[in-house]
Amino acid sequence: MQEGNQRSMLRRGVAASLALLVAFLAAAEWGPGLVGIPPFILPPLSAIAAEGVRMWSVSHLMFHTGVTFAEVIAGFALGSLLGAFIGYLLGMSPIAELALSPYILALQIAPKVAFAPLFILWMGFTVYPKILVAVLIVFFPVMVNVLTAVRTIDPDLVNLARAFTASRAQVFWKIEFPASMPAMFAGLRIGSTLAVVGVVVGELVGGNQGLGYLLSFGEGQANTPMVFVAIFMLTVVGGIAYLAVILAERRVLHYLPARSWGGE
Repeated sequence: MQEGNQRSMLRRGVAASLALLVAFLAAAEWGPGLVGIPPFILPPLSAIAAEGVRMWSVSHLMFHTGVTFAEVIAGFALGSLLGAFIGYLLGMSPIAELALSPYILALQIAPKVAFAPLFILWMGFTVYPKILVAVLIVFFPVMVNVLTAVRTIDPDLVNLARAFTASRAQVFWKIEFPASMPAMFAGLRIGSTLAVVGVVVGELVGGNQGLGYLLSFGEGQANTPMVFVAIFMLTVVGGIAYLAVILAERRVLHYLPARSWGGE
C-alpha cells in the first residue's frame, strides 16, 4: 500500500512538472507577442532556438561551453578541497581557528567580484583568474559546513575512542570524517552552483573565451537571443555540476535513509 502511494505521488509530481514545462515553453513562445513586447527586448522561444543553432555552427558554442565547464570543474574541485582542508583544520584545532578565523572572515566579507580585475592584472587574460574567482566563492560554504559538522560531533564518542587508546588519526578517520560527510556534501551542493557564478564573473570582466565572453559579446551586439542562449548553456553547466554532486552523495552516503514520498 505504502509503495503504491509513493509511486502515485511520484507520477503526479512528474506530471505536474511536465505540465509546468509545457506552460512555460508556450508562454516563452507566444507570451511576448501577446503582450506587445518587442522581439529585441524579449525574443520568442523559436528565435532563441534559431540563434542557438547558428551559434552552434558559427560562434563555436560548444567550444565556449567546454571552456567554461572545464573552468567550473577546476574551480569547484580546488575550492572544495581547500575549504574541506581548512574546515577540518579549524574544527580539530581551536588555536588554528582563533588564529585564522579573522582573516578568513575578512576574505569572505570582501566582494569576490572585486578580485576578478586584480587577478587579471596579475595573470592576464588566461583561465587562471576565472578559476581563482570560483575557488574563492566555493571555499567558504564548504569550509563552514565542514567546520560546523566537526564542532557538533558528540564529544562522548571522541572520549570513548581515546579511552580505547585511539590515536588522533584514528579519531579523525573513524569518527570525525564520517560524521562530517553529510554536511560537507551539503556545502558541495552549494559550491557546485556558485562555481558557475565565479567563472562567469571572471569571463565577463576579462576573457575572450567561454560563455561569459559570449554573454558580453551578445550584449555589445544587442543580440538578445545570443544572451539567452548563453544563459541557457550556463544553466546546463551548473545543472550538470549539481547533478554530479548529488550522484556522488548518493553513492558515498548510501547508508542514509531515502526520502519518503508517501508519508508515514
